[in-house]
Amino acid sequence: MSKYMKYNDRSRMGERPWKIHPIWRGIGCLLMLVIPVMAYAGAVVLVRENSEKKWLPMPAELMQTVNIPYLGDVKAFFAVLMVTVLLMIIGFGVVTILYSLIYTAFGPPRLGPLDAPPVRTSPARRKR
Repeated sequence: MSKYMKYNDRSRMGERPWKIHPIWRGIGCLLMLVIPVMAYAGAVVLVRENSEKKWLPMPAELMQTVNIPYLGDVKAFFAVLMVTVLLMIIGFGVVTILYSLIYTAFGPPRLGPLDAPPVRTSPARRKR
């Protein structure tokens, strides 16, 4: 690059040689909406059952009722919020692991048609 040329990344970037099918964007958007809803529903059920069966002792600060404007009183709001975040992390992690397994099994080959095969060398012998 010369002294008087402007550096601009966008001018050099061409169009990608591949296109993402719109259905995959739709599935991703759907998962971003469904997983938090499922996590919230599961958190409500888990916190309710935990308060009845005493599986895990919860502090009183987490089990207090919170008054939220336009929604009213929400029982055990902080406990439900904490369990929701935990279930969302687990849910997105499971989806990521499943996607990586499916991609490695059915995805494109590691080397393309123009790639050279990896060079196989034996380790160098040490002098004694």
